[in-house]
Amino acid sequence: MRKFLKTVPMKLWILLFFAVLFFFFSNDFGLVDIQKTAIILAVGIDKAEEGFALTAQIAVPKGSDRTTGGTSSVEIRSEGETVSDCVTALFAKTGWVPKLVFCDLVLLGEEAAKEDVVDCLNYFLRNDYMPDSCRLAVCCGRAEEVISSQSAIDDASSLAIGKLFSDAAEKSGVVMPNSLKNFAIGYYGPSESSFLPYIRMQTQQGGQSGGPEGTGNIDMPQSGEQKIYTAQETAIFRKGKMVGLLTPEETFAYSLLEGKVFTGTFDAEEAGKPVTLTIMKNEGKVSLKEHAPPLAELSLKVTVRLCCRDISAPIADIASDKVSPEVLRSAKNVLERSVKSLWENSKACGCDLFGLRRSLFRTSLKEYAQKKELLPASAEANIFAEVVSVK
Repeated sequence: MRKFLKTVPMKLWILLFFAVLFFFFSNDFGLVDIQKTAIILAVGIDKAEEGFALTAQIAVPKGSDRTTGGTSSVEIRSEGETVSDCVTALFAKTGWVPKLVFCDLVLLGEEAAKEDVVDCLNYFLRNDYMPDSCRLAVCCGRAEEVISSQSAIDDASSLAIGKLFSDAAEKSGVVMPNSLKNFAIGYYGPSESSFLPYIRMQTQQGGQSGGPEGTGNIDMPQSGEQKIYTAQETAIFRKGKMVGLLTPEETFAYSLLEGKVFTGTFDAEEAGKPVTLTIMKNEGKVSLKEHAPPLAELSLKVTVRLCCRDISAPIADIASDKVSPEVLRSAKNVLERSVKSLWENSKACGCDLFGLRRSLFRTSLKEYAQKKELLPASAEANIFAEVVSVK
């Protein structure tokens, strides 16, 4: 090999060097030209008179110094018979090529969610550049109003809403996030059911008027009011249509059954006074038993520690994490009531939130074909809750 390299003329090495140099500096390496590209942070989808109305929140560069840094955004609205037509209209309005690779939120208006939402999600499911981990949510009212609102805690409303779906929020049990991929799995799976967090928006009292510098809205002028968002309720879906809404207590119970809660809190009672408990360990399970009628067993076990009392306590009590038997009994009753309410709500809506059909499908295809229409409507439930104190 060394002999061969010595026989190569120096001129050939020089030509090869300049050829590599030319190809290196003539390639953009897949970098995004910010001047020609609309980097979409979030989209809101509403029903229009004919088709859909799409509101896109597009990132706009800001200064890099400490006083003007951050993520500014502009909201642009478009309409079309399909979501694809709406995205094409964005290009026609701005001249920017829409990029969905950074889109972290698709927000559905309530009216759009009451119809088959896969009609509007179809475009995103087919788009190769759309991340499967993109969060989905439903909002009270129109998604256009929420996307175009001015957040009190962040430069862009989508970034503020995204904070509601953090790992810490999910582990607290107050919110049940869902992604584009997982929603599609629930929709096309045997259960034909799924859920999405339900966003409510309210005006921040005492906030400064006007939004962050550089925030604008081409089609919808800003009101100047700063907003905060909550996602403690959960919208439940059957065959892609929103059929019900879980309360914050039912959402917490569902999180417990999914085994996702760590450091979440809930209230029990002792001598008629409220006591707050912190969950240190959570195990949840849902199983389907072969009975006539079908029987679902919903069980959970939580390990708790004392977090707070509503009354003053001696120093010895404050130094202890242990929970009294009276509080444990009260906590057991609270959790069982919440799980029962969750079961009755989802059953009344015809939403197979617990995957009973899926369990039957995995156990026996023959049984599934015969009994799938009976679930969850004719099913009964046994509910078990075990609450233990830390040692």
